[in-house]
Amino acid sequence: MRLLITGAAGQIGQELIHAFHARGDEVVAADLRPRVAGAPDEAAWHTLDVTDSAACVDLCTRTRPDAVVHLAAILSARAEEERETAYRVNEAGTRHVLEACRRAGVPNLFFASSIAVFGPGLPQPVGDDAPTRPTTLYGVTKVIGEMLGEYHAQHCGLDFRAIRFPGLISDAEPGRGTSDYAVHMFRQGVRTGRYEAYCRPDTRIPLMYMPDAVRAVLELIDAPKNELRRCVYNIAAMSPTAQELAIVIAARTGAKITFKPDPARQAILDSWPQSLDDRHAREDWGWRPRYDLDAMAKEMISHLQSPPEAIRVGAKLPAA
Repeated sequence: MRLLITGAAGQIGQELIHAFHARGDEVVAADLRPRVAGAPDEAAWHTLDVTDSAACVDLCTRTRPDAVVHLAAILSARAEEERETAYRVNEAGTRHVLEACRRAGVPNLFFASSIAVFGPGLPQPVGDDAPTRPTTLYGVTKVIGEMLGEYHAQHCGLDFRAIRFPGLISDAEPGRGTSDYAVHMFRQGVRTGRYEAYCRPDTRIPLMYMPDAVRAVLELIDAPKNELRRCVYNIAAMSPTAQELAIVIAARTGAKITFKPDPARQAILDSWPQSLDDRHAREDWGWRPRYDLDAMAKEMISHLQSPPEAIRVGAKLPAA
């Protein structure tokens, strides 16, 4: 399979390049940023600005992928600060990529959505069909992306599939998402022995270790179409409080983690679900997480404590 990945230099994209390459797929990576260190030599790298509709059509036409994996996005915290950029990348960019698939005859598109599509006040755990009334611009643009994708599935014959990701944790440099307090706890806890989190200790949101998230993408892309009853799926793994996460990290590293909530970012966190109901993903394509909090902490800390030359993006992905 030939896959075109937009936003390939991002946190998920770097891991997916290796995951697809490892199983023998042909990868065409696209991003505004230059080729990332450690990307397989066999993966072609193209400069792409998804806000340029003609460039999206041109790249899809030239590379003729079997599927597009659309990851390019401005994340939640940055989106609130750079609204015009977020509109252009998240809303217009997704529209351009979908239209490029239609015009170039690309049959399949995977879209990275988010728990940010949900707003506050929902019964927990939050299911796939809960109302999507987000209070953040990032969440609004992800709802638009889901709806545009489903429109193309209904009217243009596109096989559109999407996952609403929880907050993702990996050793990669985070991209200014609001859930990044969890990543910083690990990174700063190991490297400096201390971190002051910008959330309350009782903050609880769904989290997931990156290897599980990458495997979920592979599994959903591979799932037989006739077994899927919907286009968009919740997936879940764990929902620790920030304090529970800090305790696990401190027990393994001795790090001192304190809390000083930032009102703007705390408001975003409070608007998101505390837990997700992912029964449809489990029933339709057999989704199951492999990492709980302890297993994630053990592997993350071990990886961060490894010498730099031993670290390679994608090295810790579990076998399928």
